[in-house]
Amino acid sequence: MTEATAAPPAAGPSDEPGPRLGAVVHTDGTTFTLWAPAAERVELALVADDGSQRNLDLAHTGEFWTGFVPGVGPGQRYGYRVHGPFDPAHGLRFNPSKLLLDPYARAVDGELDFANPLIYDSSDGDSAGHVPVSVVVAQSEPPPPICKPVHWGETVIYELHTKGFTKLHPDVPEHQRGTYAGLAHPSVINYLTELGVTSVELLPIHQFLTEPAIAARGLPNYWGYNTLGYFAPHAAYSSAGSRGEQVAEFKAMVAAFHAAGIEVILDVVYNHTAEGGFDGPTLSFRGIDNRAYYRLGHGGTMYDVTGTGNSVNTSHPQVRQLMMDSLRYWVEEMGVDGFRFDLAVTLVRNERHEVDLVDHPFLSEVAADPVLSTVKLISEPWDIGNFGYQVGNFGTPWSEWNGKFRDSVRDVWRNTSDGVKDLAYRLSGSSDLYGDDGRYPYASINFVTAHDGFTLRDLVSYDHKHNEANHEDNRDGTDDNRSWNCGVEGETADGEVVALRKRQMANLMSTLILSTGVPMLTMGDECGRTQGGNNNAYCQDNEISWFDWALPEQWADQLALTKKLIALRAAHPTLRQWHYFSGQPVVPGGRKDLSWIAPHGGEMTDADWHDGSLRTIGMFLAGDALRALDAEGNALTDSSFLLALNATPEVRNVVVPDASWAPGYEVVLDTSNSFVTEVEAGATVPLPPRCLVLLRAL
Repeated sequence: MTEATAAPPAAGPSDEPGPRLGAVVHTDGTTFTLWAPAAERVELALVADDGSQRNLDLAHTGEFWTGFVPGVGPGQRYGYRVHGPFDPAHGLRFNPSKLLLDPYARAVDGELDFANPLIYDSSDGDSAGHVPVSVVVAQSEPPPPICKPVHWGETVIYELHTKGFTKLHPDVPEHQRGTYAGLAHPSVINYLTELGVTSVELLPIHQFLTEPAIAARGLPNYWGYNTLGYFAPHAAYSSAGSRGEQVAEFKAMVAAFHAAGIEVILDVVYNHTAEGGFDGPTLSFRGIDNRAYYRLGHGGTMYDVTGTGNSVNTSHPQVRQLMMDSLRYWVEEMGVDGFRFDLAVTLVRNERHEVDLVDHPFLSEVAADPVLSTVKLISEPWDIGNFGYQVGNFGTPWSEWNGKFRDSVRDVWRNTSDGVKDLAYRLSGSSDLYGDDGRYPYASINFVTAHDGFTLRDLVSYDHKHNEANHEDNRDGTDDNRSWNCGVEGETADGEVVALRKRQMANLMSTLILSTGVPMLTMGDECGRTQGGNNNAYCQDNEISWFDWALPEQWADQLALTKKLIALRAAHPTLRQWHYFSGQPVVPGGRKDLSWIAPHGGEMTDADWHDGSLRTIGMFLAGDALRALDAEGNALTDSSFLLALNATPEVRNVVVPDASWAPGYEVVLDTSNSFVTEVEAGATVPLPPRCLVLLRAL
């Protein structure tokens, strides 16, 4: 039974062109507003604790449906029932028997009942009681901003999973392990500050669901790349409750990170939703306006360039408005400092589903937004559609995950690269990718590993993926791992193999952190975390994925190396340059800002650059004049460094550059632990196999 509601307009602030969407709390009640332009009728369903419902008709004004309900306040659960034609062949999926989540819900309560067919389009029953519902949340104060904003050029990112990072932490109270409160625990934050990272990048924390096909295998979606609520913190990561408590707990976590000087970056998934493909459940967007929210193909099919069954339609202005409202909400009210956009190429496909990195309105709206211009924006510059690989093409103000850095560095250290030419680009900031469109070296987010793929330890321990635990007959996950097991597949007690693996891990970590650009570390790589060769642990909510807090002590040498590398980078602007190198002196009569040194001691020649067998190279970084200013406005100066690497399995006799570069050097880092401590200009020295050394000019 429905009843009319008192319906004053749910007006937003005076500078907003339309009503404020979602549930807006007033002193005497709550206004509910839904955008559903093609609907014939919309009911607001107020859901009681016992599951019973009170359904109220909303008033229709233009494309919006709105109503004020006296006496309703924070904690009230609700959903929508949207009436209209059901004609899937023409993209119309209205079905009032489906209780729909508010796209603007600030909190979500309840789980999805995969066993019940009523969540799908069948009209033989009501989906209420089998689907998550929205929760009314009052606006509250945002967390304090970070004490000192972190410049892009000083950023070191640590990618982590909210649950997995603290689930086994012995210092975190048991009821807080795997939650926002767990991340905010002083022991956890102290670990990150001592490591030296400046920013945490959280795997998706927007409210997400497990896909029905994964649930049918008895597994969960652990990573979270299956969003249902773009304004709601994932309720399962809250230790306090799911009736709005998750919002307060998330804000407290952000405040704790900010107090420690650490930024919070969110990995966000706007490219698809948890409703899946044509035969997926009707939970929210599909039942509100399927033709607006999704890219459709012939016969109402879902046009999919994400591999999940659907792709969000960013060509529709109201869909983009939802994204922009969501992004601004997480910055202004939840306090986050940036975003990494999953499969960002999907967001810049036009009405014909073509990639448009020139005129797509999503790009222009983000660039012009006064809120988003203050935060870090990172794209994952690919999807699985035609022309989906767009590394280097996003332009300002974007930074990008640099997949070419990952591939080049892996190839060099497994001794399969075609010379060192591509590596030189990666070490020096990837100017070939980002230097032609007004961006800076920190447009390159450098990474060797990420959540998707092998961990660093597994990268040097496995030639092949071992994903049997995913129950997909080891078909899932990439076969292009560019890994090397050092002669034995998997764990081994062979001391020589273990030592070689540790050296390879040190080489990879050193290359990552000492390269120009923004380094991104993956949770646990600094202390030997393993997934047992699983390179696609998206459905492993267990010890395969969780951080083992016994590892920092067991792998103290790798952890100490990582801390040393990050500290060196922080202390020396020569090692974290904000501008591209020119290969010319910065000041008249000075040394070149960057010189590439061949094993013969002179600068690399054309023949050296085209030598496909070359795996040994030196990189001289002049610190006596940098393209940056100190606090007083003077040209910044620093030590000069020579980085030398030998990725071959043999000792290479190399000649130290002559005295025109520096009279001599002291070794500050040596992954072989066997190199000399000081060298003189012009000397011939044996560079150990598979090692990287960093020398400071005397």
